[in-house]
Amino acid sequence: MFSIRVWSHAAVAAAATLAVAGCSHGGAVLPTQFGASAPQSTRQTQANADYSMLKLLVRERVIGSTIVNGQQNPYGLTVAPSTNGVFTKGDLVVCNFNNSKNIQGTGSTIVGLHPTKGAKPFLVSSSVKTLRGCDALALAPDDTIWAAAFSSNDNPVLGSNGKLLVNIDGPPFAHPFGQIYAPHGGASGAPVFYATNARGEGTVVRINLGSSFTYDVIAEGFAINHGKPGSIFGPSGLAYNDRNDTLYIVDGTNNTVVAFSKVSTIPSGGIIVEKDGLHFKGPAAGQARVVYAGNPLNGPISSALLFNGNLVVGNTTNKTGRNVMVEMTPSGRILATRNVDHGTAGAIFGMVATGNNAFDAKIYFNDDNTNEVRVLER
Repeated sequence: MFSIRVWSHAAVAAAATLAVAGCSHGGAVLPTQFGASAPQSTRQTQANADYSMLKLLVRERVIGSTIVNGQQNPYGLTVAPSTNGVFTKGDLVVCNFNNSKNIQGTGSTIVGLHPTKGAKPFLVSSSVKTLRGCDALALAPDDTIWAAAFSSNDNPVLGSNGKLLVNIDGPPFAHPFGQIYAPHGGASGAPVFYATNARGEGTVVRINLGSSFTYDVIAEGFAINHGKPGSIFGPSGLAYNDRNDTLYIVDGTNNTVVAFSKVSTIPSGGIIVEKDGLHFKGPAAGQARVVYAGNPLNGPISSALLFNGNLVVGNTTNKTGRNVMVEMTPSGRILATRNVDHGTAGAIFGMVATGNNAFDAKIYFNDDNTNEVRVLER
């Protein structure tokens, strides 16, 4: 049986601040266990987005290796919002895309790292059946783990102890490639998860929590490249701004960042992305906009939302400059770029930002050239 955990408003509010990184499947789902209670009071006031945090975070250091059981090529990255199960609040949670033979899309481990220099990775969960090709992670306020697994073509949900609670598979999932927790991203400000698919129609799916899961395919038509594992592009790199209920989607197929405003109000079938990737139709088309398109974006897959509302996006296909992060304002003004690895292009995958001001802000990212989590800080 699933255990019921009751969360205080203060605990959920703290977790929601950190998160700012149909048909039913799987039987009964307990709302509190899956992050289904987050108060409206957690919304924050808008901060000044006119200055670059990427320029201020001048130090880059290694947190630790992500290799456990020989598995490597870390993709998904997020932060534990609370202390539960195997996690301590603030732990970094990673999933590996490759197995011990370094075969693309065959990794099946989730690992944890304490956010301190020299941290040693610890195994959280491993499953060839449900986690194969894990590429994105999101955690509920109680550290329940939601994983997008491209090769398994499913969305497993695991407890904070790493044990499988329920495996969500079948339509509307088509090789999931993105995952994010949205404290107020559902109807009437309810917490939900969003997932994206890199096959089929290039969709964005809202996963509604309750006595059972239901799904709203709120958007379709995002560009996908039908790439094999190791060369996949499509809607990914999700970020959710809880201040204004905005969902950001990165797409490396056409080098775009798209924003859905008041995403909680977008109905199923609300947005259709036109073939150029720059225009939208459908009943909620007015809530979609292109934040930025083109250079200096070059094969982006990941993004991180900073405390002031800026986005940092990670490129994977730069021929010059190698592994470049790009910082932009919510309106799409480029503020800074930073090469974080001078080695082979394609090293930046999972990214997550923490901190509440310019003094304690940090950007963590997976470096696939070295199989490490690194951090940019002051």
